[in-house]
Amino acid sequence: MWRVGVVGSPISHSLSPVLQRAALSYLGLEGTADAIDLDSADEAFSAVASSHEALSVTMPLKEKLLARCDELDDVARRIGAVNSLRCTEGVIRGRSTDGYGFLDALTEEMSLSVEGTKVVVLGSGGSAKAIIDALCGAGADVFVVARNHETGTRAVERYDNARVVLEPKVACDLVVNTIPHRDGEDRPEFAGITPSDGAVAVDIVYAPAQTPWLARRRDQGFRIQNGLPMLIHQARHQFSWWFDADVPAQILFAAVST
Repeated sequence: MWRVGVVGSPISHSLSPVLQRAALSYLGLEGTADAIDLDSADEAFSAVASSHEALSVTMPLKEKLLARCDELDDVARRIGAVNSLRCTEGVIRGRSTDGYGFLDALTEEMSLSVEGTKVVVLGSGGSAKAIIDALCGAGADVFVVARNHETGTRAVERYDNARVVLEPKVACDLVVNTIPHRDGEDRPEFAGITPSDGAVAVDIVYAPAQTPWLARRRDQGFRIQNGLPMLIHQARHQFSWWFDADVPAQILFAAVST
């Protein structure tokens, strides 16, 4: 019997257990999926090590739990964050599937390939670093706006096609907001960020479905996407790893639309 879940704080809004139950059902597996509200790396480590085979990891633990992993994939090692844990025979393995899910969401839901595009990323936390890594690997030209310049510099230092900017002035093909919604109207606005033809704006928040920031990007001429497609596509990559089987995106979209 599988014991899976999501760990972080706050966690009550998370759709991850819904997706996990849908995956278990689709694959014909018995199991439970829990939402575990913890912000302590020690307690979260104990949860996966002693009582769960696999956990999705969200804020504020993506970076904190990295050091607790016995094995890491290349992406997690590069960005210094994990969003997925798997515990087998006492060995904890960590991966990051956020970047893969982000690119899949753009390709599958918005028909956008990022190779050769100009992209502005707002923020430099764990999710932002995964997105920056994926964008750079896919050949985008990336401009990062970070409230903490030191953190932003660390997020881009290994990439030739990314840099930190204070006041971006760019007609971009994609703008991505990774700053938590709880910051409300303090989320940044930059008059110099304008849309090219067919440009997309993504807010990685999925609750609410449309934030004020995203509504303003729509009014500005961007096509818009919230964080739900990214959540679903990164979960597909998690499930492929955890269960060694594929779960179609439409099964997961259906699970959260009922």
